[in-house]
Amino acid sequence: MIICEEKYPKILDEIIEFLNSGDVELVFVNSVQMYEINKAQRNLDKTTDVLSFPYQKIPNFPIGSIVINLDLAKDMAINFGHNIEDEIALLFIHGILHILGFDHETDSGQMRDMEEKIILNFNLPKSLILRNDDE
Repeated sequence: MIICEEKYPKILDEIIEFLNSGDVELVFVNSVQMYEINKAQRNLDKTTDVLSFPYQKIPNFPIGSIVINLDLAKDMAINFGHNIEDEIALLFIHGILHILGFDHETDSGQMRDMEEKIILNFNLPKSLILRNDDE
């Protein structure tokens, strides 16, 4: 289940069910708010597209929080030629995989492989990791 105060694409529920991951909190912010979170939590002086925060495992509580920058999501959807719902889904997948313990910066491709498996299953556009690999 996704805990979110705002409307979100229903595909995110399907992704959670596919991963059988547990409840997750979803928060949408703008670029200014994301800049402030990124600065406070990671000491990075810039905005970003998605952040994830795993929680301590406690029964009946969410496993973590995913924060998505809607300003950047809209821009990336336009740049890559797909809709905002697909971009939010890609960002959500990236965030949930981090909460589940995957880390593309330190693993040997496991996160990339899992991201691709989910993307293919839901017929989504190119993943964040693949887009970054292309740069």
